Amino acid sequence: MTSEWIIKIITENWPMFLRGAGVTLLIAITGTILGSIIGLLVGVIRTIPQPDRGPKKIILKIITTLLSIYIEIFRGTPMIVQAMVIYYGSAIAFGINMNKMYAAIFIVSINTGAYMSEIVRGGIVSIDKGQFEAAHAIGMNHIQTMINVVLPQVVRNILPATGNEFVINIKDTSVLNVIAVSELYFQTKSIAGNNFRFFESFFVASILYFIMTFSVTRLLRYFERKMDGPTDYIMYSNQMQVETPEDMLHRTKENEKNNY
Repeated sequence: MTSEWIIKIITENWPMFLRGAGVTLLIAITGTILGSIIGLLVGVIRTIPQPDRGPKKIILKIITTLLSIYIEIFRGTPMIVQAMVIYYGSAIAFGINMNKMYAAIFIVSINTGAYMSEIVRGGIVSIDKGQFEAAHAIGMNHIQTMINVVLPQVVRNILPATGNEFVINIKDTSVLNVIAVSELYFQTKSIAGNNFRFFESFFVASILYFIMTFSVTRLLRYFERKMDGPTDYIMYSNQMQVETPEDMLHRTKENEKNNY
């Protein structure tokens, strides 16, 4: 019976499943955080206004061109190919033997950074230009405008997209088995190879993937609601109290009594 095999596989191999799920979450969380930081930096740099002339214009043009190449390459190639090229290519071309875990986090981070940079750039462009003009009018430069005015709004606006990248990274860590990273897919493949019950083994893995992605989605939506604040606002108005003639007479009498 399939159900009996599923129970047997879970009972005998639950440490391997948990270890693989833990590695998957570690890579996804770290890669998403680092990738978001990379995306913020790249997005801000790519939105710096171009100077009219001089060395600054040339330097900024070179930097933005290199960043555009980085984005196009990592958005235009599969992560599994990037993993093979970076991990094995660095060993062959430069003699660098990368730690598998560090290589996995590096690959996920730079891949996520390429996608997040475009999300951040779109979020910055969506901010009303009047806010930029108002910030510049009071003496803020581009960096100050970004830190104090634009980025707080952008971070809130891109939170759903960031959560989506996190969910994608949880699933896409499975491609890292090509460089022998012991994430959930790699561990499940080992378990299935030992008992030759591929359907039951990967059925358990699919449940674990669903639990992780579903939990992350719900947690992120909770944070979104917290950032939005309560939906039932109570509006208070400061109403100016107008003194009537009767109030003025009463106040005058009170003052006369106090004077005596």
